[in-house]
Amino acid sequence: MNKVIDGLIDFLTMRKMSRVAKWLSLMMFLQFFVWGAWYVSMTGFFLNFDNEATDAIKGIDVIGAAYVIGPLAAIIAPFFLGIVADRFFPTQKVLGALHLIGGIAIIAAPTVAAEFVLPPPPEDASLFYTVVLHDLPAFTEPMILLLFVHMLCYMPTLSLTASISFEHLENQEKEFPHVRVWGTIGWIAGNLAVSLLPDKDASAGQFTIAGIAAIALAFLSFTLPNTPPPNKGKKVKIGELLGVDSLKLLKSKNYAVFMICSFLLCIPLAGYYGFARTYVESAGVLVADSATFTMSFGQMSEIFFMLIMPFMFARLGVKWMLTAGMAAWVLRYGLFALGADDSIAWMIILGVVLHGICYDFFFVTGMIYVDKAAPANIRNQAQGFLVLVTQGLGLGIGAKIFAAHARANTNSFGVADWETIWLHPAIFALTVMVLFILLFKQEKSDDPVSDDSATTGGIDQSPISSESDAETTDEAVAG
Repeated sequence: MNKVIDGLIDFLTMRKMSRVAKWLSLMMFLQFFVWGAWYVSMTGFFLNFDNEATDAIKGIDVIGAAYVIGPLAAIIAPFFLGIVADRFFPTQKVLGALHLIGGIAIIAAPTVAAEFVLPPPPEDASLFYTVVLHDLPAFTEPMILLLFVHMLCYMPTLSLTASISFEHLENQEKEFPHVRVWGTIGWIAGNLAVSLLPDKDASAGQFTIAGIAAIALAFLSFTLPNTPPPNKGKKVKIGELLGVDSLKLLKSKNYAVFMICSFLLCIPLAGYYGFARTYVESAGVLVADSATFTMSFGQMSEIFFMLIMPFMFARLGVKWMLTAGMAAWVLRYGLFALGADDSIAWMIILGVVLHGICYDFFFVTGMIYVDKAAPANIRNQAQGFLVLVTQGLGLGIGAKIFAAHARANTNSFGVADWETIWLHPAIFALTVMVLFILLFKQEKSDDPVSDDSATTGGIDQSPISSESDAETTDEAVAG
């Protein structure tokens, strides 16, 4: 406990952080402020064009489309990273250009907003039509298109900020959580900024705030340490653009299991991003009259869990860190389902607070795991592939399924059956967790062996640099 307290003091004062780490922390703060200032609260904007009860159903249709464009952008991100960030321009300059364009796009988005009415699907509509095709007209709305431009610019920066950090931090497992936690603080600040607006979650000002922060980050990016493209001067190969080099890592059984389970877990995860704020608002669990403020409690808990990550790595190892993150998702959705009928505030708030474990123990651990598994020349590709699998395919498919799931459990008066809406993803996440426990084998190098491992995170320090290395790793796992 003393180590945790000392770590908290060091974090708050930044007294042990290098100058580079401080700049990277500011980068992370703005990076996630941009996202936090609109991504959760935009459901309030869409649902408050009108106060008619039927608009709840109309809002669900728009929300489904709005939460698909981010994953679509994430699918495209690895291709962009492979050809630009890895070859032609320094990473920090690419980061700056993307945030500049994205900031302008999101500021313009609410100026073209309009009500959108989606007709109900035919009575004899197939499941494929209901889930995939029904809301396609929503993707032609001008505001959705401008948000898509913003996300096309934003999604690649998730990998770029991680790559810049890993490149310039001397001790990644020890320092990266302390840098990344400032991203969490940035997300919280974005949430709180929205809650201070006159119309709070319903305000169009949330998009302006996000855009201004993005433009500020653009200018900051040009002052970051130079991060040359790792494959500069190399011939462009289609296979590399498609991320084929990073696919070699899948020859490791553990790596393949990790990627598959990450993809599957992100399917139910999409419901949290798209509908948790609306659920909190409908239950009346508001802080400062803002559901977005309530949602920020999740990021507040994330700060604590980010700070203790190095100590938990040393005691749990990769497998059980990831498992703990999965278990938190199961518990969160279970609490949401149990607390739905009577709007039990403590269950709902606890479900939100669990975000610290949900995100840090699974997604941040996963970023570190991928960075150590990938050799330097394909590290950007590997991080981009992780974004593709999780933020892209997983959340994209999940957003479509969850929107249809929410519509199917919302009556004609706009009243949602929240217990059913949350129970199904809880069961799904539990299934993924069990499969992961059974299939992912803890390697000897993952075991917590001493207090010294707190500085290394307890994970394998030898990257898989060739096919033979990957095969050797699999043999060690099998043994």
